[in-house]
Amino acid sequence: MNKFLLILLTLFITSCGMQSIPTALNEVEAKWAEVQNQYKRRSDLIPNLVSTVKGYAAHEKSTLQAVVEARAKATSVNVDASKLDQASMAKFSQAQQGVSSALGRLMVVVEKYPDLKASANFRDLQVQLEGTENRITVARNRYIETIKGFNNLVTVPPTSWYNSVFLKHDKKPQFQVENLEKVKDAPEVKF
Repeated sequence: MNKFLLILLTLFITSCGMQSIPTALNEVEAKWAEVQNQYKRRSDLIPNLVSTVKGYAAHEKSTLQAVVEARAKATSVNVDASKLDQASMAKFSQAQQGVSSALGRLMVVVEKYPDLKASANFRDLQVQLEGTENRITVARNRYIETIKGFNNLVTVPPTSWYNSVFLKHDKKPQFQVENLEKVKDAPEVKF
């Protein structure tokens, strides 16, 4: 009788991850798809933004070309949610950081052109881009929370016991802050 209880108790404790780990993995994949969807939305706005700016600032070709090239590089980096690892995550983040940086330089250029800033088409695109950047932040935050939950399931007992015996899932990578040395120190503001 004691052996039966011991086996039953072992099954109960170790089967804690039977449904929760695969469910969490599905949630990770869904949240990753949401992150990619928001980055794609931003990428889809870029051609219209470049075309609008080109009409007003034709001699800013190098900046416009940098945006187009960064977009092309970012859209070529596609990471399958089931194959997320630190290297692929770093490659994806670096490509997206290139787009963010190029768009930042483009917005600095726009400051030189009051007619462009006054254009309703440009203002509409700028509002859409700002909204998309906010959506990206929300999607990334949701992904980060989902990854935290998944990683807890595969590393914290008792579900980790089930994982180590039957499923063998590894922890999933989180987003990392790019160029941490640049953002480590707060900028000094003097009036």
